[in-house]
Amino acid sequence: MPSALPSARLAELAQAHGVATEYWDWLGRHVTVSEASIRAVLLALGVEAGDEDAVEAALADHADAPWRATLPPTVVARAGRGLEVAVHVPAGSGVRVGVELEDGGRRELTQLDRWVPDRVVDGAAVGEATFAIPDDLPLGWHHLVADVDAPVARPATTRSTLVVTPERLELPGQVAERRVVGLMAQLYQVRSSASWGVGDLRDLADLATWAAAAHDADFLLVNPLHAAEPVPPMEPSPYLPTTRRFVNPLYLRVEDIPEVAALDATARRAMAALAARGRALNAGDRIDRDAAWAVKKPALRLVFEAGLGERRAAALAEFCEREGEGLTRFATWCALADAHGLPFTQWPAALQDPEGAAVSAFVAAHPEDVDFYRWLQWLLEQQLAAAQHDATMAGMPLGVVHDLAVGVHPVGADAWGLGDALARGVTVGAPPDPFNQLGQNWSQPPWRPDRLAEQGYTPYRDMIRTVLRDSGGIRVDHILGLFRLWWIPEGATPADGTYVYLDHEALVGILVLEAQRAGAVVIGEDLGVVAPNVRDVLVERGLLGTSILWFEWDGDTVRPPESYRELCLSSVTVHDLPPTAGYLTLEHVAVREQLGLLTRPVEEERAVEEAAVDRVRAALVDRGLMAEGADVDETVVALHRWLALTPSRMLAVALPDLVGDRRAINQPGTNDEYPNWRLPLAGPDGVVLDLDDVREAPLAEAVFEALRGR
Repeated sequence: MPSALPSARLAELAQAHGVATEYWDWLGRHVTVSEASIRAVLLALGVEAGDEDAVEAALADHADAPWRATLPPTVVARAGRGLEVAVHVPAGSGVRVGVELEDGGRRELTQLDRWVPDRVVDGAAVGEATFAIPDDLPLGWHHLVADVDAPVARPATTRSTLVVTPERLELPGQVAERRVVGLMAQLYQVRSSASWGVGDLRDLADLATWAAAAHDADFLLVNPLHAAEPVPPMEPSPYLPTTRRFVNPLYLRVEDIPEVAALDATARRAMAALAARGRALNAGDRIDRDAAWAVKKPALRLVFEAGLGERRAAALAEFCEREGEGLTRFATWCALADAHGLPFTQWPAALQDPEGAAVSAFVAAHPEDVDFYRWLQWLLEQQLAAAQHDATMAGMPLGVVHDLAVGVHPVGADAWGLGDALARGVTVGAPPDPFNQLGQNWSQPPWRPDRLAEQGYTPYRDMIRTVLRDSGGIRVDHILGLFRLWWIPEGATPADGTYVYLDHEALVGILVLEAQRAGAVVIGEDLGVVAPNVRDVLVERGLLGTSILWFEWDGDTVRPPESYRELCLSSVTVHDLPPTAGYLTLEHVAVREQLGLLTRPVEEERAVEEAAVDRVRAALVDRGLMAEGADVDETVVALHRWLALTPSRMLAVALPDLVGDRRAINQPGTNDEYPNWRLPLAGPDGVVLDLDDVREAPLAEAVFEALRGR
């Protein structure tokens, strides 16, 4: 991209819309963002800034915008803190403002004695009145209501969203009383003999039950279970879903659906044949989601067509009413994908508008197809609830902890259904850093901060609620994205992006509110280039951060365990690195060499990585956690003993570390060059394992004992 620098007025406009014009990179260098990047990002925010005249017009429009609306679209307050809100009315008009509470009550607000000069906006004089929001409002989702006397060209009554959030998220149950220890797993890897090629929600319940009963595990953290495409090819990455609000029906255990027992003889024979084909997929050395869905989808359709009894039909109707338009829109997109394929950008133009008449006509003509996908989400809610019940009944105080991906597929269900709540013409990613020196483009459209506020943060809230339902917690991938996100203009490189700042007070506050209501813990993945205030805010609001042992260094010195954070989930490895046995044997170097991803000679890369591993080994020996010359398994256990010396409130072990798997589940910087997200669980010899093998994991007892400091 051209490197021309922005004018002073363009920079002013960018800053007014939360677009960074400069930043400090990972090497400590000051970078000024190019004019072209700033104009492209502003355009994605709906701001025309193509030349200096447009910049001046946009600045004037931004200054007038709050005066055109009676109330701000959304106000987010903290419990126990008073707040003031500016109300704009035609000059000389009276106004009364109250709060309609979530429980149906009402509170009147007091107008403050504060004079503000009128402003001429669009040729009319507008006045400003200031009202005090009291500090004793209950937590929850309320509405501000303004009634204007003698309105001129404005509604007499205006409503906006008022959210009152907790000052701080209180840690739930035993997490507040003591350290908790748990397991991390990629669910699709964990296949049992009853799976249909992919680990499912019954496998999730069984894995959690085993971890709790055999090793006193307190939680099980799983990969994002968000929905993927309903037609092939299904995106393998759980971090690039089609939507984050709904769940992938690929994870359903068909046999656990109550209506299966009532199938007639013909349907039972068809089901048995499909089940046999599904279970045959367990022998494969790759997770084949398309093949698994090709047998599971018709099996589910068989059960759906068998119908529901009166009680179950009423429960489904209640579910659909609760989930509302969001569920219907997602189900409609799935049914349209069945009929027209994907991506939706190749559908007839009239079907690309979810609010258009053509889509309404499709729903009217295909009600059963839409109902099928709503029914699937109802089943998923039931099976997720059952997994959480089994986990907690087995002794896990937290049970299942879910993962929230940072974004969605650029042409997925949310991109179709959420309209301009997502920005167009840009994607999110990460600037260059020590681990990805060219930066990263995640191909995901970001939230538009202005549209989220205009919609009362409803899409964000509904997404959070779904992930938190029937869970003990949520891990937020790249929680830095609630503060600022790296936006990359279409066609540009990641290095040509810039930061766009979001209202973290609103986004974090809503997350805290919904987590407190769910009794859940929140873990923020705060790795990478971290803005200075982010970790302070996480601590202030009671959210945990993340520490990975291989990333914890002070220069060339291994950071001592005592220096780790207390409000933190600490582990040895993460899904973007090889399992610990693989890291110790430099699997990551060998794979990157094979794929041509190294930026320096392999001998040099191997020497650098080997030296780092040797320093970690030496630190373990110095602390008396293992003997000199310890083998790989002994080192894996010692590394988890190291974690036990930290003050971190949560500790976790990756499931592959218990069975000796050495292959990374994901190799950043690759797509089809490496089987990302497609590898089933395997032992050190590469032989595929199932859930029964996990129960006999050779290192499980030693690692869990190590994490508990025993």
